Amino acid sequence: MQLRLLCAGDLVGLPGRRVLRSALGALIKSREIDCVIVNAENAAGGSGLTTSLHQKMIADGVNLVTLGDHVYRRKECISVLEREDNIVRPANLPSQAPGKEFAIYETNSGHRVAVISLLGRLFMRLPVNCPFAAADRVLAAIPKDVRIVVVDMHAEATSEKIALGWHLDGRVSAVVGTHTHVPTADERVLGKGTAYITDLGMTGPYDSVLGRVKERVVSSMVTSVPSKFDVATDDVRLCGVIITVETTTGLATSIERIRFDEPVES
Repeated sequence: MQLRLLCAGDLVGLPGRRVLRSALGALIKSREIDCVIVNAENAAGGSGLTTSLHQKMIADGVNLVTLGDHVYRRKECISVLEREDNIVRPANLPSQAPGKEFAIYETNSGHRVAVISLLGRLFMRLPVNCPFAAADRVLAAIPKDVRIVVVDMHAEATSEKIALGWHLDGRVSAVVGTHTHVPTADERVLGKGTAYITDLGMTGPYDSVLGRVKERVVSSMVTSVPSKFDVATDDVRLCGVIITVETTTGLATSIERIRFDEPVES
């Protein structure tokens, strides 16, 4: 039997939440999606996640939620991380950090899907432990009968993401990169059966600089004068991948980039 997983990249602000809500129902139905995994790192005003937004995402059809370096930007998210079983914090944070290192969702067909979140160490501000060692440790802790495992590598450096893909090839269903907000064109199934893409891209406004009002970001870069980087509003897209996985082995048979453009009102 095969399962189809939809993984969507960094959800940015109200525009990202809106396009996710409008696209998800039709995508789940038309593409026969069994599990939806979304990185909600930037869901609340472009940075962090709140209790109410987490609840709305689940109500909209998201099954598993990952985060990144803004994991604790909104303090109320700590209670969500401690209470809910469908959301994870990066597993290579210190052991004292609140939140779960993996989460498991049971599909309607009775198959279980686990998700792990990791943070990169290259060019990232948040000090973390080794993501490779953390991946090995958490994989050993996941119940052996859970064969389908998706790893969200939230990192700046492409080399670090690619290296993790090879490190986990054949041991997880997929390694998907997030954080840079730019979809990459290197989706493939690696030699031992792990689906891989360096970055899922952003679910949010693309008439922007990584989801923020472009004029303010450009001005700040040109003048070196700080500016408030508000979330942009136009050219809103959902970006991600659909991965097909064999339930008996947990290995991927295909990975396909997807893009849904929010209709522009005339």
